[in-house]
Amino acid sequence: MLEEITPLILTYNEAPNIGRTLEHLTWAKTIIVIDSYSTDETLDILSSYPQVKFFQRRFDTHAQQWNFGVAQVVSQWVLSLDADYIITDELTAEIAALQVDEQLNGYFARFKYCILGRPLRGTILPPRQVLFRKNKAIYIDDGHTQLLQLTGKSAMLSNYIHHDDRKSLTRWLWAQDRYMVIEGKKLLETPVSELSFGDRIRKQKVLAPFIILLYCLILKGGIWDGWTGWYYAFQRMLAEILLSIRLIELEKLHNQQE
Repeated sequence: MLEEITPLILTYNEAPNIGRTLEHLTWAKTIIVIDSYSTDETLDILSSYPQVKFFQRRFDTHAQQWNFGVAQVVSQWVLSLDADYIITDELTAEIAALQVDEQLNGYFARFKYCILGRPLRGTILPPRQVLFRKNKAIYIDDGHTQLLQLTGKSAMLSNYIHHDDRKSLTRWLWAQDRYMVIEGKKLLETPVSELSFGDRIRKQKVLAPFIILLYCLILKGGIWDGWTGWYYAFQRMLAEILLSIRLIELEKLHNQQE
C-alpha cells in the first residue's frame, strides 16, 4: 500500500527535527511539505531530499494550512505528519501490509512521546487520524490545533508513531504561549455545556496544572521514567499554567470592555 500514499508535513523552523522525520520516509516516491516561510535551515534540509516537493504559504490557521497541503497531493491516500513525528520501521511495515478495504477511509495511530529520543511509558497525546483517503477528508479548526473530518469508517493501527521534538525550550515556550492564547479564546467562547470534562477543569484555572502533573507522573507512569518523566510532567504542567494565566488575562480584558 505504500506506493499509494503521500506523506504530508507542515514546517516552520523545524531544522532540529525535519531531517530525522524524512529519514524514516525514504519509501515515499513523493513527500509534500507546506512551509510557513522558515528562517532557519529547514529549506536547505528539504532541498537535500529529491522526493520532497515543498510549497511556501503564509500561516493563517492549522486547518487552512493542512487543507492546502492535501490539495497538493495526487495519490489516493495521505499520511499527515507533524515535522517531529517519526514513523518507526514497525509502523512502516504494518502500513505496507495493509489490504485495501473499501469500507475503511482512515487509520488512527497512537504515540510514544520522546524526550531527546527516549520514549516515555505514557503520554497525554490522544491517537490521531494520520492516514486517510484524500477525497473523504477535510480539516477544521479546533482551538489551537485542527480536527480531521472523515466520511466513513476508520481503524486503529497497532504500532506507534514516536513524537520526538528536539527544538529548544525557548521555541517551545514561544509556541505554547501562542497556542494558549487561541485555546483560551476557545474555552471562553464555547458554552460550558459543550465543553469536555477536562476543558471544564481547565477553565477553572487553578486545578488543571496540578492535576496534569499528577496524571503524567502517576497515572501515565512518568515517575518510573526517571528525569525524562519529570521533564515531561513539568513541561505539561507549565503549559497548563500558561493557559491559566492567559485565561485570567482574557477574562479581565473582556470585563474591561463591557
